[in-house]
Amino acid sequence: MSDPLDDLPDVRDGLNRIQRIVLYELDKARRELGREFVPTVMLYGRVVERVNISEERFQAVLRSLGVGARSSERE
Repeated sequence: MSDPLDDLPDVRDGLNRIQRIVLYELDKARRELGREFVPTVMLYGRVVERVNISEERFQAVLRSLGVGARSSERE
């Protein structure tokens, strides 16, 4: 079960806990891989290790942050 505080936006920047974790893990993976684009599956695996989140909710968080697959990867 997720924590009710996961959806509470931080007063500093408006990000909630889950959004912050996604962005943190995305940045960490980019640095480790040495490239800008990180496979969504890899990012999801990293996020799931830190917070209980469904695939659907994870995708919604990515969309809310404007993070997602490049157009060539969607085809």
